[in-house]
Formats: sequence, structure tokens, C-alpha cells
Amino acid sequence: MSAAQPIPRVSLTWLLVAQALVIIPHLTHLPLWIVGLWLGCAAWRIQIFRMRAGYPNAWAKVGLAVGAGCGVLLSRGSLIGLDAGVVLLIAAFILKLVEMRTRRDALVLILLGFFAVVTAYLFDDSMLAALFSLLPVTALLAALIGLQQSTFAMRPWPTLRLAGGLLLQALPLMLLLFVFFPRLGPLWSLPGPSEQGVSGLSDSMAPADIAELSRSAELAFRASFDGSAPPRNQLYWRALTLERFDGRRWSQSVGAQSASQPAWEKRGEPLSYSIIMQPSARSWLFSLDVATTDLAQTRQMSDFRLERQQPVEQALLYRVTSWPLALREPVASATVLLRALQLPEQGDPRSRAWALELKRQYPQPQALVQALLRHFNREPYAYTLRPPPVGVDSIDEFLFRTRSGFCAHFAGAMTFVLRAAGIPARVVAGYQGGELSATGNYVQVRQFDAHAWVEYWRPEQGWVSVDPTFQVAPERIEQGLEQAIAGEQSFLEGSPLSLLRYRNISWLNQLRMGWDNLNYGWQRWVLGYQGEQQLQLLQRWFGRLDARDLVIALVGGGGLLLGLLALVLFKPWRHERDLQQRLYQHFERLLSRHGLQRAAGEGARAFAERAGQALPAQAEPIRAFAAAFEAQRYAGRDAAPAELRQRLVQLRRALPWRRTRVER
Repeated sequence: MSAAQPIPRVSLTWLLVAQALVIIPHLTHLPLWIVGLWLGCAAWRIQIFRMRAGYPNAWAKVGLAVGAGCGVLLSRGSLIGLDAGVVLLIAAFILKLVEMRTRRDALVLILLGFFAVVTAYLFDDSMLAALFSLLPVTALLAALIGLQQSTFAMRPWPTLRLAGGLLLQALPLMLLLFVFFPRLGPLWSLPGPSEQGVSGLSDSMAPADIAELSRSAELAFRASFDGSAPPRNQLYWRALTLERFDGRRWSQSVGAQSASQPAWEKRGEPLSYSIIMQPSARSWLFSLDVATTDLAQTRQMSDFRLERQQPVEQALLYRVTSWPLALREPVASATVLLRALQLPEQGDPRSRAWALELKRQYPQPQALVQALLRHFNREPYAYTLRPPPVGVDSIDEFLFRTRSGFCAHFAGAMTFVLRAAGIPARVVAGYQGGELSATGNYVQVRQFDAHAWVEYWRPEQGWVSVDPTFQVAPERIEQGLEQAIAGEQSFLEGSPLSLLRYRNISWLNQLRMGWDNLNYGWQRWVLGYQGEQQLQLLQRWFGRLDARDLVIALVGGGGLLLGLLALVLFKPWRHERDLQQRLYQHFERLLSRHGLQRAAGEGARAFAERAGQALPAQAEPIRAFAAAFEAQRYAGRDAAPAELRQRLVQLRRALPWRRTRVER
């Protein structure tokens, strides 16, 4: 095949199909003008093929390239970065379509298409995205096969079938490499796509922030316990603590960024579990108190949260061990306690006065906390996603006027009153509860499970967690958000198509849970199959392994797999030992395509004469093959398979491709 030859029609057809399939997964993060660019370039290319339009000249190429660059700059604000780079790649992939003239150009376009398929995984690495990526890969392989000169490659559907067959044949080798090939750390890291729309907790909180998260059904993480999962009302997933209050928002203090491990004592039975965390663009990890992990580059911070050195930009699998009954920092430093007593100099006077009154009535911290919880339980407070607005003194407005709010309202107000009464306290932000899977082996936690609660400090008892929301809406803790706000019908009101709104429909809920189980397995066993998981699996199979054993297993397994694949493809057990007879059977099959069947008992010469009369234009090569076969088979000539095979090739070339109507 000459690289300078023109592009066959079948290859161009599959290239157009492949481009459409490559672009589809990118539509969620590509600017709309990319779609218009592809439609225009595809139409131009078709007109070029129909000889109704010409190739772009040098000035047109420059104009298209500059226009695409300006489009990227206007839509992304820069030509540098992952988002801009992907848009530039797709634009180049499209523009190359109208510029290509030769098969060499088409080969470049096909290789560029494979690279564009891979970039889609930067934005979506779900199982559905992986399955869909097989379609553009198959179309690109079909386009590559169509570049060949064989008559087989001139037909679209056989070309597609061959491409699919090649892909299926590659799957066993792909699986072998996936299981055995060593997991190497990246030479560099890329920031997550800014257009990915990652939602989740931030490092500061106002009541409306968590209320907004509670309108989202996006998955936050999944947790799989080694044994049975704890009861729902014990699932308080810590993300971070908020110690600084400016009168409106709670935020992390500078001191909480310290990596000094707090003093704590293990008590009770530990919980062992694994978490698959979705990308959050944040560095903190989710866990139950008090947690430890062996995940690399992860540490326990001074406020008991787990934090990673790098933000979580892609799905992350990690193992955790927690001690729910642990004694947390029974002796705290003066600096820690001062941070937990910070309040604005002014504001919310009624709340401050009430706190002093409570302190006079209940001098013991434990008694004061219980009095506050009883207050929330007995007074007419309401749990709602639609709280009325509050004024400048937000705590006063909530406690004494509106009395309606979300978990952040109750946690923030209780922390404020405890601090005003001289009790160190802080807000903990994270998630509460989660939905147990249909199989019962993992819990999925979504953004609407976002929650805030309180922990206060007592001498020799350390930090103690309390949840004022439970006093107002116990169903939120024991059953979930949907049950807690059932009366106001505000659960996922902005997502009418979410299947989570229709969990009461049995078959639909089973379908949703089944699909979620598949995605969980995909994330756990495919995306989560990294170095540690690979080593554990291989050691479970083969015992203790080192690098040398792994290389031997990889090479040996690859050789065995390739050998088995060769046996399946070539099927040597089906080959006739009699080469002359096998070539004669090929001769019979060629003629049978034109309606000529050898009769039972009919000799080679008689069949050739009858075939020559039916196909007079091909009579000479038919008789030549039959004569050569008789000479070798019956006249005692030395076997010359090359001569017989050459006669067969000449006959195949002489016969027409379409079936000839034979006169009877």
C-alpha cells in the first residue's frame, strides 16, 4: 500500500462515523461551536469526495486553525490547561478531516482519533463510558482496515465485522496485561477538568450551603464494611471541622491545618471498611471517627480528619479502620481550646445572654448540653429545606424568631451558645447515613446526605459528639432526608428525572440498585485495581511474589495466551494432510459460487469440461487447473503444490465477483 494513494470510500465512511462517535462523550464539556465545526467539515469532506468542492488552500487552512484557536480562547479563557488542551485536540481532529489527501494523512487522523478516545476518560471513567468507547475504537479499526487495497476492505460491513473480530481477539491479551502488568506511578499529575462540575462540601459553611447540597443526588462515596454495616444512626462520616465563626459563616481555622496528630485512645471494637470516593477536588477524605488509614501521602490532622497531600481528582479507593468509642483528646492544649471558644466581638446579643443564663442554671457542661438538646426537642422548631431568611444577627433570628432551618442552622446555633457559655465546641461537617445496597454489602452516600453536627470538649472526656438535628427531626438520622421532609415535598425537587425520587416503585428501584451494583464493582475491581490491590491479588494466587516472578508470569502467560490464540485462529487440526485434495476442494468452492456443483462420481476432467462450457470466458484457466491436478494426482508427476496453487489463483482472478447465471 502506498501512503500517497487516495483514500478509499469505505475508509472515509468509517472515519466520518468514528469522528461522530469520538465526539459524543465529549459533548458534556465541549463548547457548542465544536459541533458546528464538525458538521461543516464533514459536509465539506463529502463534497470533496463527490468532486463538488476542492481542498482548502494554505490561506483557508491558516484561517481555520486561527479560528479554532480563537474559539478555544473565548470559550475556555486560555489555550493552556487540560480543558483547553482537550478542546484543541478535538478541533485538530476535526480540521484534519478536510485537509487529508492521502492514506498517510488518513492514518494520522486515525491515530489522533485513538488519542481523543482516551482523553474522554479524564472526564468520565464510568462503566457506561468504557463500554461506549468500544464503538469509536471499532469504527477507527474499520477505517484502518478500509485503507488496505484488498477487495474485502472495499465492503463496509465485512470490514466492520473484521474490526470487531480483531477487537475481540485482543481482549484476552488486554485482560492478561491488566491483571499482571505492574502498576507504575504517574510521572506527572494533571489537575482535574474544571468543567467536570464536581460538587461537595467546601472549607467553609453557611446554612444555605448544605441545604443546596441536599438538593443534589450526585454520589459522594461508597463504603463497604468487612462485616455487617453499623446502624444508620451511627454513620456519621467526618469530613472536616469548622472552628471559626464570623457572624454568618463557619470556616476552618488556620490552626486546624496542623498535621500534629492529636492524642486519642483506642476503645471498643474497631470497624474495618473500604471507601471509594468520587472526585471532589478537595484534599480531605471521609471516615467514621476515629479513623486511621495506610493510604500513601495521607495523614491524620489535629482535628481528627484524614487529609491527603493532593486533592482527590479521580475516584479513590482506600482502606480505613475506625474506633467509634475512642477517647478523643482528653487533655487538650490551651491553643486548641481557645480556637473552640472563638466568637465575633459583637452580634447576636440575645443568644449570648441566654447562654449566660443557661450557665447559671446548669454549671456542669454535660447538664447544659442536655438542657440545650431538650430545648430543641420541646420547643416548636421545624426541620426544612426552605427556611425563612434571617437578618444580621443570624443566630438570634433563628433561635428566637424563625425556628425553622436545616442541620447547619441547628449545629451552628448550638455551637455558638456553648461557646458563649464557656464550653469549647466546634461544628463538624460531613455526611450522615447512606443507602444500603440491595445486596447489603456496601453503603452509598450522596450529596443530599450532607450533614453538620456538634462536638464539645469536656475535661478527661475529650471531644463528645452530639446532634441537635436528631432532637428536631429524628427521622432524618434514622431513615434519611426524604422521610424528614416528606411533608413539604422538596426532596430533589430540582431533579424530576432522578430515579431516587421513585424509590417507592419496586421494579424501578431494583433496576436502579442493580445498575449501581454494576458501577460499584467497576470502580472497586477495575478503577480501584492499583498497585496495592494488584499485589494482594497476585499473592493470594501465587504466594509471595517479587519483580522477577511477576515478569516471568507476565511473559509466560502472554506466550501461552498468544499460542492458544494462534491455535484458535489457524485451526491446524482442520487442515487436510493431502494438499492436492485441499486445493481441489477450493477449486470446487470457487465454481459453486457460480452455480456449478460437481456431481457424485464426476471426474475432475469431466467437471472441468462442463464448467468450461457454462463459463466460456473462464474455460481456459478451468481446464488448466484440472489438467495440472490430473497430472499430479494420477499421472505420477512429482508433487508441485506451488504450480497447482498458482493455477488456482489464476482461476480466482479470472472468475467474476458477482455470481454468473448459468444456462441449463
